[in-house]
Amino acid sequence: MSEAKVTLTVEDLTLAIQNSIEDEMMEEDHAYILAQHILNFFGYSDRIIDNILEPEDRDTFYMLEDTGILTTEREETTLYDGREWRIHYWLFRRERILELMGSVKTKKAAEVADSVYGELPDDIWVRSK
Repeated sequence: MSEAKVTLTVEDLTLAIQNSIEDEMMEEDHAYILAQHILNFFGYSDRIIDNILEPEDRDTFYMLEDTGILTTEREETTLYDGREWRIHYWLFRRERILELMGSVKTKKAAEVADSVYGELPDDIWVRSK
């Protein structure tokens, strides 16, 4: 029995994009807008044809390829007149997206833990009899 594929949400992709930026975290609003833009191309699919992209969108896709969120694939076919035809596709790398999502959730959980527990005195953990 095959495992059902979970739909990638805007929130999921936002988390992955936020954590994919090396130097500094991308603002959540900007990452959310970028995630919406990317998902508008893919819809419920994991693969789209490259021909639908405008040059500025393709630049964004290349940026996400550098982070590991997207990858490319090509298919070759022979036309009826004998010529070879190449079709280029963009694909989500779900395993990388899940990895990036987990990293962001872990960082956010650590920040919350630091903020909540950091203010407690050390003797709060001592049991009284």
